Amino acid sequence: MKSESAKPLIGIVVCGLSDNRQFVSNPYIQSVRYSGGIPILLPLIRSDTMLEQYLRLCDGFLFCGGNDITPLLFGQEPREGIGNTNITLDLFQIRLMKLILSSTKPVFSICRGMQIFNTACQGTMFQDIRYQPGESLDHMQRSDSRSDVSHPVRIERSSRLFSCLGRSVYVNSFHHQAIDRPGVNLKVSALAPDQTIEAIEHSSHPFAIGVQWHPECMFRSSEKMRRLFHCFITATKKAEA
Repeated sequence: MKSESAKPLIGIVVCGLSDNRQFVSNPYIQSVRYSGGIPILLPLIRSDTMLEQYLRLCDGFLFCGGNDITPLLFGQEPREGIGNTNITLDLFQIRLMKLILSSTKPVFSICRGMQIFNTACQGTMFQDIRYQPGESLDHMQRSDSRSDVSHPVRIERSSRLFSCLGRSVYVNSFHHQAIDRPGVNLKVSALAPDQTIEAIEHSSHPFAIGVQWHPECMFRSSEKMRRLFHCFITATKKAEA
């Protein structure tokens, strides 16, 4: 057991690969830091033994935004509108997500991270929002600042997310894909006005939440987004006790 003053170690899973580099965008790191956690970057590896060491090392996990997921991993062939993919990164993140979900350690997933969460639980995706039935909002906002809000989301009262944020919140929006069918043991906890799924959570895990927006970009400007990260960090402390 850690001392009461010890800060939880938060594993931030790499969100991109470029020119033989692995990276995580700085806002994720700073949001964890200023919420009371110690950020640790978790690079892509191909060793199951080391994945298990990741699980033992960290008190909680953060999955970040990034490129699209390889459609074959949710049972589809590529369609028009699919973006760049990297199946090696996808498989690594899905393996790690499944390992985390088999434990009781908290996991918070953002944008692509939420989609990895859904795919790991055998859910499916709309490869582009154009394939979602009905008229959709433009979910790829074109504002000068990523902290600007785009649209409201409505949160289910029975959800863990409701206890963090309340009934509704305005969010930013930088995605062209959306969840089609939620995965096994996943429930929808928030919807956009066009019924796009904006948040999911695992019904039998102590704290496994995914959101489609980018709270790390709104961390400085939004008290509710700071509260969301605080809920995550608090959950990691409870898991340690």
